[in-house]
Amino acid sequence: MTEISCSPHIHSNETTTKIMWSVIIALLPATLASIYFFGLDALKVIIVCIISCYIGEVISHFVFSRRFRSFDGSEVVTGILLSFVLPPSIPLWMAGIGGFLAIFLVKELFGGIGFNIFNPALAARAILTVSFPLEMTQFNAPLSYRVDAITTATPLGILKEGVGGQLPSLWQMFIGNRAGCIGETSIILLLIGAIFLLCRKIITWHIPISYILTVALLTGIAGQNPLFHILAGGLILGAFFMATDYVTSPITPKGKIIFGIGCGIITSLIRFKGSYPEGVAYSIIFMNMFVPLIDRYTIPKKFGVIKK
Repeated sequence: MTEISCSPHIHSNETTTKIMWSVIIALLPATLASIYFFGLDALKVIIVCIISCYIGEVISHFVFSRRFRSFDGSEVVTGILLSFVLPPSIPLWMAGIGGFLAIFLVKELFGGIGFNIFNPALAARAILTVSFPLEMTQFNAPLSYRVDAITTATPLGILKEGVGGQLPSLWQMFIGNRAGCIGETSIILLLIGAIFLLCRKIITWHIPISYILTVALLTGIAGQNPLFHILAGGLILGAFFMATDYVTSPITPKGKIIFGIGCGIITSLIRFKGSYPEGVAYSIIFMNMFVPLIDRYTIPKKFGVIKK
């Protein structure tokens, strides 16, 4: 961070531990909703992801001969976010592999917290999707109207393929009564958590708003319902909780807006033209690669420096 940021540097009482536990608190409403809609299956996946993330953290410190850090909550955040982007019916051993890879491969192999290039939870999800495409694309209807774990398509899947049942109403998608990944369905509770983070100034509006507005604009131009695309899929979860990751997002307001617009464009293109109905995870991972370049060209010039 010191290579690309310039003075003045403002000291803050915020610590990594405080920030991580604020994110955990913000994710708690959606966590409870996922258990309500998908039952104990969701709870098991969440627990397995958290435990496997912590195991990956411990093993990596022995393998890479690093001093073991005190428990700061980052493993819990990664585990919860990973579980949020997994189907509730995924086998637990797959969820465990995902949690371990998120920490060991995506974070610690690059140097640990603060050095990873990609968002750990989304990168692990991408690995699981490539490795186990069938299990990663099977979704169950929520408990409120399912019997014996009926498999159904997500709203974006129904829209793209034109099969798999009737589209849920906007209200159903807003409260979370629709098929999807464990933690992405209840928009209202995700927004409550997002407002908490905004009020705590853990995140800023730049990435989420530019991301969501870009998707809304492009889907509207394409003749589709922008509100449907905002509520369907993992856009709200990705915009507020994934794309805003400190390590893998730009540090300047202008850079954050560019990052959000880029995520919105790629998400829309994948939803329109890709074979996969959802594009949030891949769009954020793709834009993660450009963060150093965005920071380079949007960082403010040092006061008093004359260009040669």
